[in-house]
Parts: sequence; C-alpha cells; structure tokens
Amino acid sequence: MPANELIISSDKANLDIEMIYTFLSQETAWAKGMPRETFDRAIAGSLCFGAYIDGRQIAFARLITDQATFAYLCDVFVLPAYRGKGYASALMTHVFASPSLTGLRRIVLVTTDAHHVYKPHGFKELTTPERYMELHNPDVYKTA
Repeated sequence: MPANELIISSDKANLDIEMIYTFLSQETAWAKGMPRETFDRAIAGSLCFGAYIDGRQIAFARLITDQATFAYLCDVFVLPAYRGKGYASALMTHVFASPSLTGLRRIVLVTTDAHHVYKPHGFKELTTPERYMELHNPDVYKTA
C-alpha cells in the first residue's frame, strides 16, 4: 500500500474511539459535551465509517439506518490538518457505495456550513420542508 493512501472501512474494530469521542464532544457545535455513555450507545447502534492514512484515523461518518429504506447521516468530520484534500468527498463516495446503503429510499442530514461537501453526492435542500417535523433539544448535553 502506498504511503498516504486513504483507506476507508466500516469495521468498528478499526475506529479510534478515543479520538472520535474527543473530537465530537470537544470540537463540534452539535455534540459538544456529549456524555461518554451517550456516545458509546450511538456508536453501538450505528453504521460507522472511518477513513485512515498510514493506519491513523483522519475522518469519520456515522449513519443511523435500517439498512433497507432510510438513513440519517451525522457526525461527519475530517480532522483539521487533513481538510481541503478531498478526503470528505472520498469518504462520502465510499459511504454511499456501501451495499448496506444502496437502494435506500431516503437519506437525510443536517449541516450548517458543509453543503458543498454533500451536493456533489446528490443532496439538495428539502423539496417539501413543511412535511418535516422535529423534536430538537440542542441543550440536551448541557443537562446530561
């Protein structure tokens, strides 16, 4: 394997759980302060993908899915030192080619500033946002 080759895997045994938890709970707006127990349950109940260079994990994506009809894509990140090199796009290409996710009727996500990452993979704004509802508690980790 050439040096600096990106390897993507959905094998949870390969995940750098400590790095993922630290990054999500300390560096992201959406999961800041997430309790470790909540994180562990989220990983256990999700389809997870790691991206690796020279054996070091540099990116992550998690999907909550029935692997038949629906998936919610979340917790996607590339470590800051590796951004701007196409790794997020490569990760998304791999994720959406996964046999567990092909043929799904709907995949959704929420993003504040990464629309440019997802649009090339077919994502677009909701065509009928009035049909969507949410029960959202953005401060849940502050009270946990």
